[in-house]
Amino acid sequence: MEQPDMLWSFQSLSLELEQDESSLPFILAERLQVPPASILQLKIVRRSIDARRKQRILRVYSLEFQLQLSPDQCRRVETLPGVERKAVPAPLRPAAIAAAKQRVVVVGMGPAGLFAALELARCGHQVILIERGRPVEQRVQDVEAFWRGGPLLADSNVQFGEGGAGTFSDGKLTTRIRHPLTQQVLQTLVDCGAPADILIQAKPHVGTDRLRQVLVKLRQQLLKLGVELRYDQRLSGLALRDGRAASVVINQQGELDCDALVLATGHSARDTYQLLSDCGLELEPKPFAMGVRVEHPARQINRIQYGMDGHRNLPAADYALTWNDPHSGRGVYSFCMCPGGQVVLSSSEAGGVVVNGMSDFSRDAFYSNSALVVAVRPEDFYRGSALDGMWFQRHWEQRAYGGDDYRPPAQNLLDFLGRGGGSVAGSCRPGVREADLREFLPDFVYTGLQQALPHFERRMRGFICREAVLVAPETRTSAPLRIVRTDLLHATRCRNLYPAGEGAGYAGGIMSAALDGLKVAQAVHESARF
Repeated sequence: MEQPDMLWSFQSLSLELEQDESSLPFILAERLQVPPASILQLKIVRRSIDARRKQRILRVYSLEFQLQLSPDQCRRVETLPGVERKAVPAPLRPAAIAAAKQRVVVVGMGPAGLFAALELARCGHQVILIERGRPVEQRVQDVEAFWRGGPLLADSNVQFGEGGAGTFSDGKLTTRIRHPLTQQVLQTLVDCGAPADILIQAKPHVGTDRLRQVLVKLRQQLLKLGVELRYDQRLSGLALRDGRAASVVINQQGELDCDALVLATGHSARDTYQLLSDCGLELEPKPFAMGVRVEHPARQINRIQYGMDGHRNLPAADYALTWNDPHSGRGVYSFCMCPGGQVVLSSSEAGGVVVNGMSDFSRDAFYSNSALVVAVRPEDFYRGSALDGMWFQRHWEQRAYGGDDYRPPAQNLLDFLGRGGGSVAGSCRPGVREADLREFLPDFVYTGLQQALPHFERRMRGFICREAVLVAPETRTSAPLRIVRTDLLHATRCRNLYPAGEGAGYAGGIMSAALDGLKVAQAVHESARF
């Protein structure tokens, strides 16, 4: 008999909607034409939904398993479509401990900063992790109070605080980046309490509720590794000497010496961008996107995508829409879709309105929402300064502010298209104010959305409906500039300052930011003298 220590894989084994996952071993055995008892250690490695035919929606699985068969039987199985022999993966090697221990200051407790600090601590470096905002427990209370009509706190809000902006999101963990460290990030999150399903889902997500719990356990891991955590610590100055960052100034008074500095401040730390510009670091404008949040009843999106209101074996439906203007080449697309979630007021500056979306892990709220955004190019805003994109965002955020009223402007989708009217009821707290969105969006964004929506309707019949509402503005899709860095990942004009993550212009989302944090940590580690 073949020794059952060789891994096998089978791609694209489908289950009907009503079939239970417990039937997978028997269906696989039938496909392989082997006894079910010969399949050992069956493991789901990927799960996805095939809803291309609404009359027959399938759940599709990739599987790994061992076989206890004769060599002749194994050779026959190996010839079957979808079957492949796999080498047993080598276990992850622990990080090599640095011979030269460095004192590294990491600024920002978003995904990039947290994973950079975690990796550096595992490598034996002395890590001080600072965050301008508060621990997640206090931060959630501050945000909830703001959504009830309370004050906006400059350093404890949807953008700032432990976990970064992703703390108030859908917790998506998808990325187009193929990187060997992806599994390490996912496993770390699972070890900290994230659902184990994120290891196998084609579109993994944690949800804002579960992500907050994960952050507490990740904090405990950092503390066990000796990382010094400092909250309410805003970066306010840099001391640069001979092309290196010698120290950082905190809250305009305290000073921290450092051998290396990791900047993972997120895309909303505009004072940090100004500081870096004033210090002479090389910054460059980059494209981003602006637009609105579109909100539908979740059952409407389910009907469009599944042909039914919902099903116990189906997640809340999502979508991805794109259209390019054939004349300008400008893209219009959906972004950060939140099934069964809510639109959230995400301001971080007094007198400015920003919206975003978030979902709990269950994705079972009444509404689903997504950003609908239009590409913004540097030529749309650039007037000679790398900070011009930041000012452009701020202008439109301030324009949307209602004067001591952070309720964002909203418009019924039919009204936006000049096809009648309807309610602007939705999930956003503390509510919205009905308005003509032409006043609160750049002309090319407003026009781009109007042109794209009929194309989206052709892709998703029923997308344009009386129940749909647009809420504006969505401005913080990504950083409006990039902190230029070398192939060794340090800033071009400061060889021990390492820009990292979404705020530095090198990531977009939780997963890619975490991966960039790990890469930067490894670069810092390699720079140490051995």
